[in-house]
Amino acid sequence: MQPSDLGALIDVAQPTVSPDGTTVAFVVQRADLDDNTYRSQVWLAAVDGSSAPLPFTSGDHKDANPTWSPDGGRLAFTSTRGEGEQAKSSMHVAPVRTGGEVVTLAKLPEGAGGLQWSPDGRQIAFTTRTRDERLSDDDERKQPPRRITRLFARLDNEGFVVDRPQHVYVIPADGSAPPRNLTPGEHQLGGPVWTPDSSTLIVSGATHDTWDLDRVVDLHAIDVGSGERTRITGTSGDYDSPSVSPDGTRVAFLGTDDPTSYPHNRHIGVVEVRGGEHRWVSDRLDRTFAPFPGARRPHWVDAETLLVSVEDRGNVHLYRVAADGSTAPEPVWSEDGCATGYDAAAGTIAFTLSTPTRPGELCVLDDGTARPLTDLTAAFATQAQLRPYEQFTVPSADGTVELDAWLVTPPDFDPSASYPMLVNVHGGPFTQYANRFFDEFQIQAREGYVVLLCNPRGSSGRAESFGRAICGAPLGGTGWGSVDYDDVMAVVDHAVKTHAFVDAERLGILGGSYGGYMTSWAVGHTDRFKAACSERACNNLLSQEWSSDAAGAFHTWFGVGHLDGPELWLSMSPITYVREIDTPLLILHAEDDLRCSIEQAEQLFVALRLAEKDVELVRFPAEGHEMSRSGSPVHRRQRAELILEFFGRHLKPQAAGHHQP
Repeated sequence: MQPSDLGALIDVAQPTVSPDGTTVAFVVQRADLDDNTYRSQVWLAAVDGSSAPLPFTSGDHKDANPTWSPDGGRLAFTSTRGEGEQAKSSMHVAPVRTGGEVVTLAKLPEGAGGLQWSPDGRQIAFTTRTRDERLSDDDERKQPPRRITRLFARLDNEGFVVDRPQHVYVIPADGSAPPRNLTPGEHQLGGPVWTPDSSTLIVSGATHDTWDLDRVVDLHAIDVGSGERTRITGTSGDYDSPSVSPDGTRVAFLGTDDPTSYPHNRHIGVVEVRGGEHRWVSDRLDRTFAPFPGARRPHWVDAETLLVSVEDRGNVHLYRVAADGSTAPEPVWSEDGCATGYDAAAGTIAFTLSTPTRPGELCVLDDGTARPLTDLTAAFATQAQLRPYEQFTVPSADGTVELDAWLVTPPDFDPSASYPMLVNVHGGPFTQYANRFFDEFQIQAREGYVVLLCNPRGSSGRAESFGRAICGAPLGGTGWGSVDYDDVMAVVDHAVKTHAFVDAERLGILGGSYGGYMTSWAVGHTDRFKAACSERACNNLLSQEWSSDAAGAFHTWFGVGHLDGPELWLSMSPITYVREIDTPLLILHAEDDLRCSIEQAEQLFVALRLAEKDVELVRFPAEGHEMSRSGSPVHRRQRAELILEFFGRHLKPQAAGHHQP
């Protein structure tokens, strides 16, 4: 795969099964390099494979969020035209099996999501942002100033949300009336789901006065007629992604009872719809039930069983969970790969599946096996020469845990030759590298590198203690830049020792976000790497706590605030060890990154330049923290080219005794 192949990327997502279980609606997204945008369209696939999958919408714009009417005769979806501030969003309903007109329900100033058709077929609930009157004038020079009294006033890739909170709306499914806001006010609520009698919506959100300090999120019941809202959880934890049981008596959800320290494996809870004490029903399996990316609300298969997704050591599997917690969760699909979305109805379980050599395809579950319904990425996979991963395990240096790692080799790989190796570190840190397609690994391998990736302590996909191992000392951990760094280096040592084709003199390291942190940290603590690329990194944890859109949240990792324990924050910051960095370093950052502000890149660059070290800073305009995954196609291609050019200068020159791949 080459950087230009990013323009041919196809992904399949958002499966939703028709009420009779015979048809799956799903979304196909494509990159458009020529117009520097993404386009998506809704498709339909017959579950029995009797006919080929076909597009349902044109695909000229960004059509998404397909949602079946209760009788299966109509499909609601959203559509977005244009980019950025010029984007125009709308909601539509179209007949599926009979002729008829497409009905435009609403045109919205902000994008819509979370579509949920009421069981009686009369209304559709959805979420969108509600703009304050101060934003009525498009000329920012004439807008009144913002008044901010709480944290989290803005979000990466969203901008300021304090004056455009997310609200829950309902609209008649026939378009006979405009949308009605059920949750007006300053608070943000979302994730709507109906009770079976269509009278009530269950939503999640934080509406108490100290929500920005204690990080507590509740579930609420909203009477659709009156708009009256009732809290059904006890303002004691972080609870979201609600799902109502078929009989309307219980609500399943994702969450944790301890939002004051992070991370925790998120579990499945169940609470009575009228409120009261909740119980955890998935805690016999010590894994997170909220995979990142792509956490989904639990799905009620029947009155006693929930369908959920679970991270497990590089895979994302599907499990059944007893709604009363009486038995341990049981896998229903546990092959290698990642279920990136799922849905079920009338005995049909459909899911989108990504593997190392396929970005995503639609499958249905047959006797525990994934049966593909689509083959839309086959041409891309062939063109890009996608490479499989070799998975192996490595003991940690302290001998306490087993680490999961993967190796990707170049096309036309020759085991008798010698190759430079790029060590990739994932973000988070509470995420995982997985058995799924990742464009960066394929691009690096195509250029002639051996690619190494691993899940050190601090990653998800394992027991909770594994993820919490690098919390701060007050929380019982050893902190960032401790056993996580040791684990990465243990995997590097193992790969060099056991794979003779890896050239130990031509090693590079790179990563973004927390992966950028680990890259900056590594080159301040070892000279093993001949070049490094630190991207959208947090380099000074102390200033990160006040400059990030998540300011006020990082102390949940470390157990002490930056005002009370600045020495702890600085001891874990790569900027503290900047004088020890001698490795040539490429720093990549986006100008509009709110998660890790560009000041994090500027601190590292200025310090290294003043020390007359080998450093380069590349700044991408009009992009946020997610640029490498969802930024403009042109910038994604340019980014990939920059990384290859940089490592090519430092790792690829012909060396005596080396075969140039």
